[in-house]
Amino acid sequence: MGLLSAPWSLLPSGTFLTMLALFFSVFVLLYDFMKRRRSWDRYPPGPTSLPFLGNILQADFKNLPEYCARLRKKYGDVFSLQFCWDNVVVINGLESVKEGLITKSDDTSDRPNFPVMEKYTFKENCSGVVLARYGQSWRDVRRFSLSTLRDFGLGKKSLAERVTEEAGFLCSAFKSKNGRPFDPHLMINNAVSNVICSIIFGDRFEYDDKKFQKVLKLFDDIVHAGTDILLQLANVIPALVHVPGVASKFFRAQDNLIDFLSGIITQHKMSWDPNVKRDFIDAFFEEAEKAKGDPTSSFNEHNLLLTVSDLFSAGTETTSTTLRFGLLYMILYPDIQSRVQEEIDRVIGRERQPTMDDRANMPYTNAVIHEIQRYADILPLSAPHMSSRDTEVNGFFISKGTTLMFNLSSVLKDECIWAKPYQFYPENFLDAKGEFIKREAFIPFSAGRRVCLGEQLARMELFLFFTTFLQQFNFFIPRAQPRPSEETIQGTIRAPMPYQLCTEVR
Repeated sequence: MGLLSAPWSLLPSGTFLTMLALFFSVFVLLYDFMKRRRSWDRYPPGPTSLPFLGNILQADFKNLPEYCARLRKKYGDVFSLQFCWDNVVVINGLESVKEGLITKSDDTSDRPNFPVMEKYTFKENCSGVVLARYGQSWRDVRRFSLSTLRDFGLGKKSLAERVTEEAGFLCSAFKSKNGRPFDPHLMINNAVSNVICSIIFGDRFEYDDKKFQKVLKLFDDIVHAGTDILLQLANVIPALVHVPGVASKFFRAQDNLIDFLSGIITQHKMSWDPNVKRDFIDAFFEEAEKAKGDPTSSFNEHNLLLTVSDLFSAGTETTSTTLRFGLLYMILYPDIQSRVQEEIDRVIGRERQPTMDDRANMPYTNAVIHEIQRYADILPLSAPHMSSRDTEVNGFFISKGTTLMFNLSSVLKDECIWAKPYQFYPENFLDAKGEFIKREAFIPFSAGRRVCLGEQLARMELFLFFTTFLQQFNFFIPRAQPRPSEETIQGTIRAPMPYQLCTEVR
């Protein structure tokens, strides 16, 4: 022992510490390289990353779509990023997005881990339906959810009538403002939420229900928390989740939402009758009863809570945000509002309520609704995917376990596809004869295995709410108020800046 230590004892203490620090630094850098190494052969190009941090400090989490747009110009449709030790590949452009989401859907439909959500999931088969890993559990719950939504009216006349009825309630709320300026945000949220609530809970909430208004406010807190850099870091450095205060705002809002939904489920359980299927929750109870004793089943009470949370959130925020953009564009572009109203008057009139059958005869209104979705672009990057096995996109190699970001914005605003990609221009969906045309690049609901579960419901709601609004009212900017901005609030969902409008009964 003495002989082995003797050479070191001859070195000055400062030199020894320097060599020890150098050795430690080399070891740590080598460890970092081994953690981040990847197949450099045909791996997508990307910006130079820092040891340990990768591109975390370079990325603009307040506006990731804009950051990705800049990188696309430099590196092409498929490029890579490094978030600490997580490999991320961003896929842009119609052809590459189609290949990734549709052609290679079996390879790219998994989800990465979300450490900030692990607080709400106890095991692998308790992840709801939106963020669940790609596997049998997810397939079972998604298949059940689609089937049950259809049982309770999805795609049927009965549900369309329910949406039309809710649109009527909302118009009455607008009318109660007597032409005074108001922000339609919470009222629209409430109305849209009532549609999915009627399916999931078998009930709706009045627009002056203070408790429900607080619940709707939680959505804004959760959505806006999505751009917080500490929250983003917590997803790539899981230890941060346990640091007090790092994700407290997110957890506080999410906890309150979970408590609200948990209370509704508990009330349902107390009054549940196996012989009566009132709503989605009852249908899930029935399925859970069949799976009793099977520890691998996804049909358990905790997963019911997460699935209901997913459906409730997705069925409220996206459609209501799109409708808010729609009314904003109508007050900013009154000539387009007038053309929609002319078509409504010609096809529907002002006495009877709009129906889904009217859509085929209203090309301009249909084009305007599609353009609202395209231009508003509320889910520019969709939810992150993860490769479940080695694959290729656009000739680039992507290894198993890579996080994938599909930039839907790069398709919805592609300069090579749309006549005026950065303007609100309904003619993007009209041919020379004024007839509506379907566009392959119109993918606001994403595509492939993870396409939006509620796409059919959202399309129905957008048409019936929007046509009912413009059938009954003229919308305009309040007098003495400046023109509202088209700037948006970036979050998990892109939303319009707060604005007020006035209504005038037609």
